[in-house]
Amino acid sequence: MAVTFDMVREAALKLPSVSEGTSYGTPCLRIGKSMICRLREDSETLVLKVDPMERDILMEAEPETFFTTDHYRGYPLVLVRLPKADIDHIDMLLRRAWFAAAPKRLTKRFPDAGG
Repeated sequence: MAVTFDMVREAALKLPSVSEGTSYGTPCLRIGKSMICRLREDSETLVLKVDPMERDILMEAEPETFFTTDHYRGYPLVLVRLPKADIDHIDMLLRRAWFAAAPKRLTKRFPDAGG
């Protein structure tokens, strides 16, 4: 089954202190002021916060799912083709993004939320 942004939203909102908003006119999910992910204008591509080294591994392992563009190359973000993605994998990556963006007080209170 193809992953949708609604599925991503549902997974992310289970994490402590995650809220919905908009970024560049599209839906996004954030913790505080830090974006975890957002939907691109095409409604099929997710912009997801990841460690740059992990981004390279993801793109090499699953190039049909994970990619980048010149615009995003200098940022700790990966682009995800949602129709090609696996929700369990996205959930794990969301947890890592949450852990990286969450204040230390939250990561100490919810250490299992980071995956």
